[in-house]
Amino acid sequence: MSRTNIDIDDELVAIVMNRFNLPTKKSAVDMALRRLVVETDQMKLIDSIFGIGWDGPEGGRFTDELHSR
Repeated sequence: MSRTNIDIDDELVAIVMNRFNLPTKKSAVDMALRRLVVETDQMKLIDSIFGIGWDGPEGGRFTDELHSR
């Protein structure tokens, strides 16, 4: 881990600290960066499966064959 000096919006940091009950600016920035990475990874996953489609009958519904017997 390295040390970095940055200019950031104190109001935004305070909102993050209060909303997520974080004790320090460092923890707020760390949490926000980690959350941003996770969210973008999730969006990439969603984009990768978008358009896979439905091979069933038009207007049909998925049924769990194990439970429909």
